[in-house]
Amino acid sequence: MNTPQSQVRAGSCPVAHDSLTHSSPIDTDGPRVPLHIPEFADDPHTAYAEMRRRYGSLAPVELAPGVPATLVIGYRAAVRILNDPEHFPADPRTWQQTVPQDCPILPLLEWRPMASRCAGAEFERYRGAITASVQAVDLYAMHDIVEEIAIPLINGFCQDGHAELISQYVYPLVFEVVNAMLGCPPEIGQQVAAGTAAMLEGVDAEKGSQMLGQALMSLVTLKRSTPGNDITSTLQQHPSGLDDVEVSHHVSQVYGTGIEFELNFIVNSLLLVLADDRFGGSVLGGNLSSRDALDEVLFNDPPLANLLVTYPRQPILIEDVWLPAHQPVVISMAACNNDPAIRSTDLTGNRSHLAWGIGPHACPAQSLAYLIAQDAIDQLLDALPEIRFDTTQGEPSWRPGPFHRALIALPVTFPATAPLNVRNEHIMQP
Repeated sequence: MNTPQSQVRAGSCPVAHDSLTHSSPIDTDGPRVPLHIPEFADDPHTAYAEMRRRYGSLAPVELAPGVPATLVIGYRAAVRILNDPEHFPADPRTWQQTVPQDCPILPLLEWRPMASRCAGAEFERYRGAITASVQAVDLYAMHDIVEEIAIPLINGFCQDGHAELISQYVYPLVFEVVNAMLGCPPEIGQQVAAGTAAMLEGVDAEKGSQMLGQALMSLVTLKRSTPGNDITSTLQQHPSGLDDVEVSHHVSQVYGTGIEFELNFIVNSLLLVLADDRFGGSVLGGNLSSRDALDEVLFNDPPLANLLVTYPRQPILIEDVWLPAHQPVVISMAACNNDPAIRSTDLTGNRSHLAWGIGPHACPAQSLAYLIAQDAIDQLLDALPEIRFDTTQGEPSWRPGPFHRALIALPVTFPATAPLNVRNEHIMQP
């Protein structure tokens, strides 16, 4: 629904006058800030600051070419929206009817039978199942699993004196961890990872979606016949009575967040530890823990920078801005966490960020994600205490994309070290 320009803002507005004359979140003819270009990925915080100067708490953006949305960059506005699912449901079905089938972000945002895409009774049913399955994961066993995966990976490069940590350590680690949690054989997991990556990158997104669906149904069929102590089996056995299609979509969500979110969470935190003298020296010297580094990343460079997408059922006025019905409203966790209205200077022990979301759609796997990330970082720093970011490779580069905050590579150097002893216990098998 398009609202006349005269209805864009009501009353006074503490933003620059050019936001009135050029664009607003509902002015489909005005310029929008493209979130899908490399320039945005290179320096998003400057972009957020400029958006805040021009538009205030809500900025008109473009998620993909020709796909308009409103980006929420004010903390208080985000809290209001996230706690009001009645007016801001997460169901995209009306919106996606207006989006071309070849839109690169459609496979990532389109409706699926899972809690993060639903509202009302559907949401309650799916949320109960996914929360129960995640909470059933044994955190003590997960600690051992991370260690058993990490040590052989570190041994694969510790004698070289250099490594690229995403491809040689973090990605294979989180990949195997998610396989273990889901009870997924490696061959099926590889197909899931490839399909998810294609969707997130917007390259061959439709093919990626098909690959993902086929692989997940293979896993669901396998676990129906041979259930185990894993998330997939718990979903199948939950009293909500999920069918195979519903289970496959929830497993997809665990895979997507478990790989993409967790990988970026660990890598962004490692970059902070290794490249920031203020933080790196403290962590490696024992004054601050890796948990403090994780929390600072969740404030400054959360692995999912812009997401928690909702779709207003009708036009609604938020902070003097009319938001149109059924157009994406995207929460910028990164921008909201750095909102000058709420930002403090000391982040140590401060966990009031929005990186996990809040309200009914808050992430149910926070403790698990923290544990995996902290153990992965601690294993690496314990094995290679003199590890440093390799400055000869240039400045860190970031992958373009409207939603994630993701490094392309993380090269490091360290004194060559003898391999660690590998424990004889076995990683949990599916």
